[in-house]
Amino acid sequence: MKKKNKKRMLAVISILLAAFCIIIAIFLLKEKPLKIKYSEFYDMVEQGEIEFVEISEEAVTFQKKEDDIVYITDNPQKEDFREFLLLHDVEVETEISISNLLYIVTDILFTIVFFGLLIFLVCKLFKNRTFRVVKHVDTSFHDVIGMEGLKKEFYQIMDVMKNPEKYKRQGIRMPKGILLEGAPGNGKTLFARAAAGESKVSFIPTKATDFESMFMAVGPMKVKQLFHLARKHTPCIVFIDEFDGIGSRRSYGHTAMETENTRIVTALLNELDGFAVNEGVLVLAATNNRKALDEALIRPGRFDRKYIVPYPDFNDRIALLTMYSKDKKLAKDIELKELARLFEKYSCAKIEVILNQAALLAERRKSEEIGQVEIMMALAEVNE
Repeated sequence: MKKKNKKRMLAVISILLAAFCIIIAIFLLKEKPLKIKYSEFYDMVEQGEIEFVEISEEAVTFQKKEDDIVYITDNPQKEDFREFLLLHDVEVETEISISNLLYIVTDILFTIVFFGLLIFLVCKLFKNRTFRVVKHVDTSFHDVIGMEGLKKEFYQIMDVMKNPEKYKRQGIRMPKGILLEGAPGNGKTLFARAAAGESKVSFIPTKATDFESMFMAVGPMKVKQLFHLARKHTPCIVFIDEFDGIGSRRSYGHTAMETENTRIVTALLNELDGFAVNEGVLVLAATNNRKALDEALIRPGRFDRKYIVPYPDFNDRIALLTMYSKDKKLAKDIELKELARLFEKYSCAKIEVILNQAALLAERRKSEEIGQVEIMMALAEVNE
């Protein structure tokens, strides 16, 4: 498609340049007229020998009756000159000079290019390239440590998604939306990807900033584009990260930001309400601040289920430490159980960052092993 667009653009530019060159050539190759004095021209007009004239800024070009020769004389620059000619039945035309013609052509070309670029930018802005559909997700629940209860719940939801008719006969519908709430770095995004990979359905990952724009009303339009795309690729999971960034409470204020936020929330409500039963689109939304969300948006019937994604428990922390330290050499006196106790109330991401920072400190100290000193220094740096 890109190659075709480039070819079309080059063709249009070539045509415009060719037309411009032809116009210039016509004027440059035009036969030069025969120069005569103005007094001679005046006498010819008085005697009725001239049929028509072309008046330019500096000259008057004319032809005599029954004569193919083109003559030229000076423009007298008189106010009543045109009236004088008309009184003697001379047809008068105003000639466009080359300089004026170039100005007009340049102005036309500039206008064409300007509006062409404007149309191109508008099309680029509203074309649906913000969202991408991932057909095959290579992440599964085996890549997610912990969240066992959530995984069990989701297996049934996935079955409903893939076999809607089976559950429809039992009067069971698929939930429209599921809200994942938890501190940053606890694996909400990873879980969403794993859910799509496990269920082998299309996956559309988004975040709140994808709906932002410097133009008003673009946010709601992007919401419509997102769900239109999802309906084209059912069964499909739509994941919206940082959901509180676009689904916050409507304030009905008068600022542009408040107005745009209200429109986005309204668009989300309309799209969620517009789902047909068992349509095959599931919305997974992640937030770390559920209280900031609009109540109408997360009520039952729109987001039917809400799950807390907790900090990893003791056993999960041991599993995380085992995975994150797989390619790192820990000192013999470091026990994973002790580290697991030390990292209580730490997110998955934070644990990974601490171990990585400890490895960097060990390298800086020219040590082949990560010791207790590096762990504590990394812990202090991350907690600053």
